[in-house]
Amino acid sequence: MISPKNSFSVDEATRKLEGYCAYQDRCHKEVISKLREMNMIPQAIDLIVGHLIQENFLNEERFARSFARGKFKIKKWGKNRIVNELKHRDISKYNITTALKEIESKEYLNTFNALASKRLSEIREKDLQKRRKKLADYLLYRGWESGMVYEKVYELVPNN
Repeated sequence: MISPKNSFSVDEATRKLEGYCAYQDRCHKEVISKLREMNMIPQAIDLIVGHLIQENFLNEERFARSFARGKFKIKKWGKNRIVNELKHRDISKYNITTALKEIESKEYLNTFNALASKRLSEIREKDLQKRRKKLADYLLYRGWESGMVYEKVYELVPNN
């Protein structure tokens, strides 16, 4: 964290934030939070955020798309978790909808099936109900839709 005695001119803060946004896509909330950490006044924050948007350093649609792609491909999150995380970052409904279009349905199902099978093979529990619960909890926590989860749980852990 930046100590309070450090103060930045608007130009210095702008350059610093251009680098911050160029390194990785950011949402408005992250940028504003960073500027507040730098003890910038509200007028300066508005000026800098306006500049970053105008110069295309800050673009929420681009952020939402790359966030959704990355969390799905790397962390294997389901759509519910991605939507919740984007809402937490104050991303608009339009941008969330656009971001979810980045995930192809075939790839989504393949990832879900592979994740469920892999997780089931890691569960050492012998009791059928507990196995089902552990698998369902894991998939639900990762944001997969409950209908898909319960269907898959009963498919992979049948009644014997």
